[in-house]
Amino acid sequence: MMPAIGLPLDRVDGRRKVTGDAKYAAEHNLENVAYGALVMSTIAAGTIKSIDDTAAKKSTGVIAVISHLNAPKLNKPKQGTLRENDLIPFADGSIHYVGQRIAVVVADTLEHAIRGAELVKVSYNETPARIDIQQFRNEAVDRAKSAFSKGDAATAFASAPVKIDQVYRTPYEHHNPMEAHGVTAAWAGDHLTLYDSSQNIFGAQNAMAQLFAIPKENVHVMSQFVGGAFGSKGGVWPHVIVAAVAAREVQRPVKLVVTRKQLFFGNGHRPETEQRVALGANPDGKLVALIHEGMSQANDVSDYAERFVRPTLAIYAVDNMRAVNPVVSLNLPSPTYMRAPGECPGMFAIESAMDELAYAVKMDPVQLRLVNYADVNPENGKPWSSKSLKQCYEQAGQRFGWAQRNPEPRSMRKGRDLIGWGMASATYPAHRAPTSARAMMKSDGTVTVSCGTHEMGMGTATVMSQLAAETLGIPVERVRFEYGDTALPQAPISAGSLTAASVGTAVFEVANALKKKIADVDGVDPASITADSYHAILSKHYLSEVEARVDSKPPQEEPYAGQSHGAHFVEVAIDDEIPVVRVQRIVSAFAGGRILNEKTARSQYFGGIIQGLGMALLEETHLDKHLGTYTNVNFAEYMVPTNADVRSIEIILVPEEDAHVNPIGVKGIGEIGIVGVAPAIANAVFHATGKRVRHLPITIEKLM
Repeated sequence: MMPAIGLPLDRVDGRRKVTGDAKYAAEHNLENVAYGALVMSTIAAGTIKSIDDTAAKKSTGVIAVISHLNAPKLNKPKQGTLRENDLIPFADGSIHYVGQRIAVVVADTLEHAIRGAELVKVSYNETPARIDIQQFRNEAVDRAKSAFSKGDAATAFASAPVKIDQVYRTPYEHHNPMEAHGVTAAWAGDHLTLYDSSQNIFGAQNAMAQLFAIPKENVHVMSQFVGGAFGSKGGVWPHVIVAAVAAREVQRPVKLVVTRKQLFFGNGHRPETEQRVALGANPDGKLVALIHEGMSQANDVSDYAERFVRPTLAIYAVDNMRAVNPVVSLNLPSPTYMRAPGECPGMFAIESAMDELAYAVKMDPVQLRLVNYADVNPENGKPWSSKSLKQCYEQAGQRFGWAQRNPEPRSMRKGRDLIGWGMASATYPAHRAPTSARAMMKSDGTVTVSCGTHEMGMGTATVMSQLAAETLGIPVERVRFEYGDTALPQAPISAGSLTAASVGTAVFEVANALKKKIADVDGVDPASITADSYHAILSKHYLSEVEARVDSKPPQEEPYAGQSHGAHFVEVAIDDEIPVVRVQRIVSAFAGGRILNEKTARSQYFGGIIQGLGMALLEETHLDKHLGTYTNVNFAEYMVPTNADVRSIEIILVPEEDAHVNPIGVKGIGEIGIVGVAPAIANAVFHATGKRVRHLPITIEKLM
């Protein structure tokens, strides 16, 4: 067998990306293509009174103006088909939020389309809008049926010798992937082709088939290269439907790219959360009660709920627990999954509260976590498929030098800087979904492995090539991995850190099936086949190619609980007079099962940690609570980390064998990197300053 798994190989698609050969959704230049520009609502609630498109239609190059007044009626798909946004554009004149897509101008050039959209005049019948979550907090409902309870948390908390009872808040955040959402739509009779920026092409195929009442096979979706998504490209957002409607109406392909400003309205966001965490403990730090509850923003055209209590059910051993995360429906755009949804904001609250408890019982924060270490899953009592969180604490803490920490706040200084050390745990569930794959070997010994999955920067094509190569016992250079096309075998959405486990298992199984099929041709044991055997066997039997296909499914009942784990140790420096927080170094250790490629794994962890730094110190979408609009809808005012913000980050890959989670022992690592970074930084800030910030981001004014 030729070893390939785990090697830090370069990305197989890297050259295409850096040379510009890789085509993204908006770069497919079809013949006679027209361009769409969106018109967005300027009110948060009400109905459209009138649309005056006279000037727009007379504008140079404008082909059509489409709105609810003249758009074809589409079928209503099954609930959840569009994922986090069940609003069908142009269905009627009702307005649910500022930025709702209410019309599209189609023109011969992008510039003409934009100018035409500027000329569309809309008047409204405005109604009172629900904007401020605090105003409607009493109307929160548990839409996701998230409530969990064991023991008697209220009674146990009331009688606990040590109590922490605090409220933590996280703000609205937007994904802002480097590549804006875009789509090129083209019709040929009743066949629709979409070049979409998507992490869920089969979901898009299914949705469009239902909307336009055509067979699913008539919808062809391609999305080979995606310039980042972070969860925002998992749903079928209105612009995709609008482009398809426009293309059919004008009888020519239509390209529609959402502008950076428009991305803040109607393409998903991480909702604001308010979380109460109540910890009851004995003086030795042992938890006797844990209550985690609160609320987050939702709306009436989406069924999404931010499950911020999920990590609470998986991280610490406690006999009495209550958790629930209701939502408040507001006249704001639909929230959606954003890297580590639920776990990311939820762990900020839990890990901040644990740090507060550590100070209350005068115990080292790492030791407190070890005292409450969960040897089985706290929610269901299942044994872990594997768990190496203790090793994460040990290895990251040792590398960081945690033993030299003076626990007293404001006790560590360097010149005029206050120095703070903080830490936090990380966890994320290991998911797997049904996936199909095909593998075809040609007589020259080269293999094409096909699966309709997605590549959003994770390195999917690279690690799948490595997995297929090692399973077949051939060099990686002989493997070509096809993806990003609904003409290929079906794959799930690339989200929830499930791609490596789901697609990887299918690739592993189809490679073994292909190997066995070729061995059966020659009547030999598959174990006896070497890299040179394939060409010899196919030539001997006059075969130009051999193909295998599998439909891989996880077991219906999982006997084990699967979670990835990690630990972050952070040092901050804060000027004692002007309290700007500078993250000096981060040491993080992760146990995510088998690592398929060390280089791409580190890249995923680095990206998550940097995004977590942004969550802690910078990222916040400001909401005008009177108008229902976001006010910092550009990169000048919506702050994200730059190179100057990121200093030293060290990643430790903790070896972890997992024979239970799936056949290849992979847990998924795309999201756990961000989980726990914000509380680790917040805890370090408290250690430096003695000021506890419970409302992200941590800005200067909160430390003054």
